[in-house]
Amino acid sequence: MAAGAPRIFVSHLAGVPVFDPNGDQVGRLRDLVAMLRVGGRPPRLLGLVVEMLSRRRIFLPITRVTGIESGQVITTGVVNMRRFEQRPTERLVLGEFLDRRVRLVETGEEVTVLDVAIQQLPARRDWEIDKYFVRKGKGGALRRKGETLTVEWSAVSGFSLEEDGQGAESLVATFEQLRPTDVANALHHLSPKRRAEVAAALDDDRLADVLEELPEDDQVEIIGKLQEERAADVLEAMDPDDAADLLSGLPEEDKERLLTLMRPDDAADVRRLMSYEERTAGGLMTTEPIILRPDATVADALARVRQADLSPALAAQVYVCRSPDETPTGKYLGTAHFQRLLRDPPYVLVSSIVDSDLVPLAPDTPLPDVTSYLAAYNLVSAPVVDESGSLLGAVTVDDVLDHLLPEDWRETDFHGEQEVARGR
Repeated sequence: MAAGAPRIFVSHLAGVPVFDPNGDQVGRLRDLVAMLRVGGRPPRLLGLVVEMLSRRRIFLPITRVTGIESGQVITTGVVNMRRFEQRPTERLVLGEFLDRRVRLVETGEEVTVLDVAIQQLPARRDWEIDKYFVRKGKGGALRRKGETLTVEWSAVSGFSLEEDGQGAESLVATFEQLRPTDVANALHHLSPKRRAEVAAALDDDRLADVLEELPEDDQVEIIGKLQEERAADVLEAMDPDDAADLLSGLPEEDKERLLTLMRPDDAADVRRLMSYEERTAGGLMTTEPIILRPDATVADALARVRQADLSPALAAQVYVCRSPDETPTGKYLGTAHFQRLLRDPPYVLVSSIVDSDLVPLAPDTPLPDVTSYLAAYNLVSAPVVDESGSLLGAVTVDDVLDHLLPEDWRETDFHGEQEVARGR
């Protein structure tokens, strides 16, 4: 655990208000959602169950939480209003962990869990269950007379999965430490029934990452077996260019139905990408590069580059544009490369260090020319700008490679991870 990282007992979180970045209350915390893991590893916190002011209970992923304290929870402000439904791999911490009878590993003595402590992992937004506050004795009327103590998660048995389990729960837990590419490779070699079970058990963000690495046939099959609202949530969590590629493989009526269910801003990005030819800069680009205004500083740029959910290719540079700073932006001014950001003092304005000599790509630039452009200028990402000078997005080298490799390259057993998943 990170030195000095706060440890919070979950009983102190029950009913606390949940705020957006502006300080407006969006609801109250009613429970925490955790996932048990294989091999005695501590349960991982997936997110929170938040009761909105309308009384609807929704799921808030832990990646959308910027701060947890005993008196409040702060979010990024982005919430999905779909009603919370507990999945087979999920456990409610307040509802299922507290008052549970478990055993101390060292003595075999039965104890009652009175509280659970969570702690954030170093340099990440991930949280794990760290300790248990337990009471010895048999509970009931005599429960108050028992000794209480705080123990490490490893000192208690009953909160981990057996490694030989065959349900989706155990398989998802086994996949947890694998990269999305390796999970996708394993999923590809499962039977369609098993693949659907595992996909249904993954959380939205994880499933989105995995879908981006699967062959198109597998993507269409999985998204088609999800409930439509869930499918729309997963598409929102995907990179817009990957979501556009997936939707392009669906029948027109299914495509339109899912786009209608998506948040308007996300759907607009995807529709815009689908309007370009597939093997052009516009069809390849992502609409979510790092964009800064001219008055931003090097310190601001480095803070954005450090975001954990950015791919290395997107984190290699920032694009400086006039307002509005979401694609399509105001006038594109130039690119500030990561190396240059490291060489200048934090207070320097990014507008003073941009590379404005490099001519950006037009959205109709064909794939061979995009490839030549990246190779000629030794770039891992390039800006795509329209005739009016607005930044539309950025093409990254991984998307270019995706279209240069053979169509079946994702089906190659390049890591052999499918052997992990064949116990079915």
